[in-house]
Amino acid sequence: MDLVTGAQVTVVLPVPIPRERMWELITAIERTGEWSPEATGGVWCDAEGPAVGARFIARNRYAGGFESTVTCVVTEAEQPLAFGWTVLDDAGLAGSLWRYELRDGDEPGSTLVSHSFTHGPGVTGARESAEADPEALGSRLATLCRNMSATIAAMVAADSPTMGATR
Repeated sequence: MDLVTGAQVTVVLPVPIPRERMWELITAIERTGEWSPEATGGVWCDAEGPAVGARFIARNRYAGGFESTVTCVVTEAEQPLAFGWTVLDDAGLAGSLWRYELRDGDEPGSTLVSHSFTHGPGVTGARESAEADPEALGSRLATLCRNMSATIAAMVAADSPTMGATR
């Protein structure tokens, strides 16, 4: 029985940034290393920005020092509403699916950010860990929630006028 495929987590956070600006931040693949506790960077392969079918290479560093480089394919790019991508495993299968959805927040100029992760059928470190110890999946999903929230918070902090960011 496959307990990993379809495993998912979602964080939903209000941010004091307009949707259009938040869109710019979530699609700035080359800046993800500035914000994420795991992603150390990314680069577009065949496009200057987000478009369905565009590819990018992402680099990650996990607890314990393990590092990986993966190919990602944009699956959704509807500015300024949604941005999604699939992380491919070595065989070209979807290892994971990531998605941001942006809605107007309750306050003028704010956004409600929904960031989700869904494990695909591909081979990943999370799958290998869960096959060795089924309890490892719950721990990994909890870590993803913390990291997704931290990434969004770091985007907001980087965009704050007190941090010297420009709009």
